[in-house]
Amino acid sequence: MNKCVERLKNGIITENPTFVMMLGMCPTLAVTASAGNGLGMGLTTTAVLVLSNAIISLLRKIIPDKVRMPAYIVIVASLVTIVQFMLQAYLPALNKSLGIYIPLIVVNCIILGRAEAYASKNDVVSSVFDGIGMGIGFTIGLTLIGIFRELLGAGKVFGVDIMPKAFEPISIFVMAPGAFFVLAGLTAVQNRLKLKGASNTSDAECSGNCASCKISDCGYDKKESVNEEKGE
Repeated sequence: MNKCVERLKNGIITENPTFVMMLGMCPTLAVTASAGNGLGMGLTTTAVLVLSNAIISLLRKIIPDKVRMPAYIVIVASLVTIVQFMLQAYLPALNKSLGIYIPLIVVNCIILGRAEAYASKNDVVSSVFDGIGMGIGFTIGLTLIGIFRELLGAGKVFGVDIMPKAFEPISIFVMAPGAFFVLAGLTAVQNRLKLKGASNTSDAECSGNCASCKISDCGYDKKESVNEEKGE
């Protein structure tokens, strides 16, 4: 169970595909003009990711190494086709809104990357939780970007008016450049929060005595410091 929780944390926080790994940037920047599109794309990708991880993990000892990538693509493409048919049948508006980016899930580097890096080397349960973690992390990333873009560019969130009537929508945020601005801003906030947590290692409290220092990764050349203390 601890391993499963670790896989969830890894995908959502530690290696978030949007804000940390910077994977899947094509749909991230293209479909997040609204929060609804971001959420829909994230959940669609999550479904494909979880199913592909499970199937590839089941077949990992059967698929020959020489053809593993073509095999992964066939599996993912089959799942994407099924998901697209379901969207066409039950959520036609979302399918139309996402357009060509649904078939492009086949070559999404998040899915192929997890298949190669994790699912092909681990058991089914762990691979499924790895897919869920990465999928949720991707969905959170797309939805957050969509919320900010829709709020600033249209004064709405999920189609509901949020901003006062006096608010003048900033149309650039629902255009292509707005995606870069919002992604950069959210990534900067995420990096700032990580740096703030890392500052608790007390590098600022360095005593200058590197020979007895217990901080192994402070970035200072301890060997050089010790030689200086010895007068060498």
